[in-house]
Amino acid sequence: MTSVDLFVSPLGRVEGDLDVRVTITDGVVTSAWTEAAMFRGFEMILKGKDPQAGLIVTPRICGICGGSHLYKSCYALDTAWKTYVPPNATLVRNIAQACETLQSIPRYFYALFAVDLTNKNYAKSKLYDEAVRRFAPYVGTSYQSGVVLSNKPVEVYAIFGGQWPHSSFMVPGGVMSAPGLADVTRATAILNHWKDNWLEKQWLGCSIDRWMQIRTWDDMMAWVEENEAQYNSDCGFFIRYALDVGLHKYGAGVGNYLATGTYFEPSLYENPTVEGRNAALINRSGVYANGQFSEFDQARVSEDVTHSFYEGNRPLHPWEGETRPIDPEVGRKQGKYSWAKSPRYEVPDMGRVPLEVGPLARRVAAAAPGAAAHQDDDPLFLDMIQKLGPSVFVRQMARMHEGPKYFTWVMDWLARLELKESFYAKPVEPLSGKGFGSTEAARGALSDWIVLEDGKIENYQVVTPTAWNIGPRDSLEVRGPIEEALVGSPIVDQEDPVELGHVARSFDSCLVCTVHAYDGKTGRELSKFVVNGMV
Repeated sequence: MTSVDLFVSPLGRVEGDLDVRVTITDGVVTSAWTEAAMFRGFEMILKGKDPQAGLIVTPRICGICGGSHLYKSCYALDTAWKTYVPPNATLVRNIAQACETLQSIPRYFYALFAVDLTNKNYAKSKLYDEAVRRFAPYVGTSYQSGVVLSNKPVEVYAIFGGQWPHSSFMVPGGVMSAPGLADVTRATAILNHWKDNWLEKQWLGCSIDRWMQIRTWDDMMAWVEENEAQYNSDCGFFIRYALDVGLHKYGAGVGNYLATGTYFEPSLYENPTVEGRNAALINRSGVYANGQFSEFDQARVSEDVTHSFYEGNRPLHPWEGETRPIDPEVGRKQGKYSWAKSPRYEVPDMGRVPLEVGPLARRVAAAAPGAAAHQDDDPLFLDMIQKLGPSVFVRQMARMHEGPKYFTWVMDWLARLELKESFYAKPVEPLSGKGFGSTEAARGALSDWIVLEDGKIENYQVVTPTAWNIGPRDSLEVRGPIEEALVGSPIVDQEDPVELGHVARSFDSCLVCTVHAYDGKTGRELSKFVVNGMV
C-alpha cells in the first residue's frame, strides 16, 4: 500500500483561489481538504452603511454572477421593508436573472469544464480525437462558437438593466427601467438567435420541445440513439464520451442537497415576505437528505467557523452571524485551514449536516412531490441519481439541462410583460427590520440576511454557493461537499491529476487559475497545469 499527499493550488478557473490537498492511497483519494485562500470581508464593509448599500456592494462580489447577487440583495430589502413589487418588475427580475445563468451555461461548459476532456490521460478512448477537435481551448470547433455565442443572453440583461455585469437596476419596490415594445422585440430576437445557433443547432441537435420530453435516464439514452443529429450533437457526444471515460463513476459528494429556489410567479409575490417565499417560487426550493424531501426553512441555516480563519466557537444563524477574521498563521495552530465558513443545515432527524447546492440540487428539488401549477415539476435527475448515483457526469448534465428550461421560461416572461403598467412602487423605508433574500445563481443557492437598526445596516451576511460546497470541516469534523466528492476519485497520473479538476469544476466553484501539484511529504513540485492554453 502506498500513500502520497498532493497539494494542488489553485484548482478553479473563475475567481479567487481554491487550494486542494488530498491523500492518495493506491491510486485513489482517501481524504481531502479544500482551502479558500482569499479573505473577502464584504459583511464587514456593509456594517453601518445605508440599507441599500448591498445593491451596490454585493454585485461586486463576483464578476460572473453579479446579477444574482443583486437579485437576492434586493429581495432581502423587499422583505425587510415590506415593499409592494409590481408584477412587471418581478417578470423583469426573473428575465435578467435567468439570462445571466443562460450565458453561464455554454461559457462554463466549453471554457472551464470541457477543456479537461482533451487531457492526454484519455488518449486511449476511441472518442478522444473527436473530443480534441471539438473542445480544444480556442481552436476547438465547438469551443469557439459556444464561447462566442454565450454573450447573447446577457445582451438581454443589459437591455433591461442598463449594463452587465455590475448592474444595480433592481431596487426595493421594483426595477429602475421601463422597457418598451422595441426592447422586448429585440430581446426576443437575440434569444432566438442564441437558441437557433447554439442551443438547438449545436448543443442539442433537436428542438427544445423534444429535449424536454426526457423524463428518465432511459429516456436520455434513447434520445442519444434516436437519430444522427442528436447522436453527434455536443450533448449527445458528451454523454457518450463521459460514459466512455468514466465520469459517471466518481465525484458523488455528500448525496444530500439544498435548493433555496428562484424566480417568482408575480401574482404570488407582490408583497414579498420570508414566510410566503416558498409557495411563490417557480424554480422550487427544498431539501433532499437521506432519501427524504423536506421544505426549505431559512431558520435552519447556520455557519460553523471551527476550521475557518474567524473567531467563534459555535454555529450561528446568519442574522446573528459574525465575521471576525484572525491571522491565518494563528488559525492554523488551532486547526483552521480556510477563509470559507462551513454552512450547515439542520435537517429533521439528522441534525446539522453539509448539503450540496447547485444545478443538481435544483434538479432534485424539482422532483419533489406536490408541485403547484406554476412550479417546475421534473423527475429526470432524481431518476438519474437513483439509477447511476451522483457523479461528475450527472452534476454536469444537470447544469446543461437548465439551458432549454430557462430559455422556455424567459420567453414566456417576455410575452407576459404589460408595457403600459408600472415597473416600480416607491416603498416606505422603516428604520429597523430583518430581511432574507435568496436566489439560485448558476452555481447554486445564494442568500443574504440583513438586520437593520436606526436606518443603518447592523448585520449583513452573505452565504454563497461556493461556501456551501467548498466549506471546510465543521465542529464534528464532517467534510464539506467538495471534500467529500474528492474522496474516492481515481488518480491515474499523480503528476497530472485531472480527475481532481473534474470533480472541483463539476461544482463550478467560484475560485481560479494556474494549478500546481506538490508532493505533500517532500514539498517537491510535481507539475504545473496549463489552464486554457495559458500558464
